[in-house]
Amino acid sequence: MSTNLIKMVKLNNLQYNANRDPQVYRRVAGHPFRIQAMLEGKGTAKISVTCEGKALKEASLELPGIFSYEITFKNAGIRIATLTVSANGQSESHDLLLDTEAHAKVG
Repeated sequence: MSTNLIKMVKLNNLQYNANRDPQVYRRVAGHPFRIQAMLEGKGTAKISVTCEGKALKEASLELPGIFSYEITFKNAGIRIATLTVSANGQSESHDLLLDTEAHAKVG
């Protein structure tokens, strides 16, 4: 019987939901996105965050535990970051939409 390694993913301190309005998670260029993952299980997990084909962060963490990472983009655009957790022969991934605006809206 396998269990989920990732209990919950948060983006900018809000539980991530791909169906939620992207404006909720959007950031202005130069402001960080905060990715958090609440992990379950036993043993040691390998965690990686990749975006645009580049590994941004790789870490090991004792389970259960909380993984946290902040990333900042210098220019506007929409990117897909993938959070991958592997432990005990099991692997789980979540895609996160990171939407960055050139400047903040006024009003």
